[in-house]
Amino acid sequence: MSTLLTTLAAAVPLAAGWAVHLVWLRGRLATARRDPLTGLLTRDGFTRRATALVRDERAVVVLADVDRFKHVNDTFGHPAGDALLKATADRLAHYTGTSGVAGRLGGDEFAAVLIDRHGTIGDLLTVLGGVLARPAPGGDDTVQTTVSLGWVRAGDFPGEDLPGLLRRADEAMYAAKQARARVRRAGIGSLFATVAGRRSGRRGARTGHGQVA
Repeated sequence: MSTLLTTLAAAVPLAAGWAVHLVWLRGRLATARRDPLTGLLTRDGFTRRATALVRDERAVVVLADVDRFKHVNDTFGHPAGDALLKATADRLAHYTGTSGVAGRLGGDEFAAVLIDRHGTIGDLLTVLGGVLARPAPGGDDTVQTTVSLGWVRAGDFPGEDLPGLLRRADEAMYAAKQARARVRRAGIGSLFATVAGRRSGRRGARTGHGQVA
């Protein structure tokens, strides 16, 4: 009996040590999946959560890219660029809500998966496009930019996995950027944020404009 008690007494600290180590590892893993600047999930963390969400046909995959971000960094400095990225992340996360997920894929590119329960995603993203184009809070109001959005509904492409849906959203976002370039050449690019969505059965991207408040 004394031998058993001695063995148990020796094992308890060891087990406790492993438990603490496990908690520490989980904390480090969670930290690694968060972007240190914006607080959003990194690509790996976003992919894990988004992969499960896109099984819902109401899921909408969104890509967002800050237009002319290098120009902002070069003209106003990296602190202004960081403030703009942080504001973009906060606004995107707010509109994504707790039922979806938002992440920073890298640089000035963001992604989100929203659950469109009421069929109003087009209106929501038009508003979001305008909100994302506002100057960063507390920053210089002269830092003007726009954000191009591309989106696709999972239900329009049954059986498509997350990488496939992201590629389609990227095509739509590229179409939005092309539309942005045409508007900029017309001299009114600072007034609009472009939102483009690709739907099943349509070859082209559907593009709308939301005026910046």
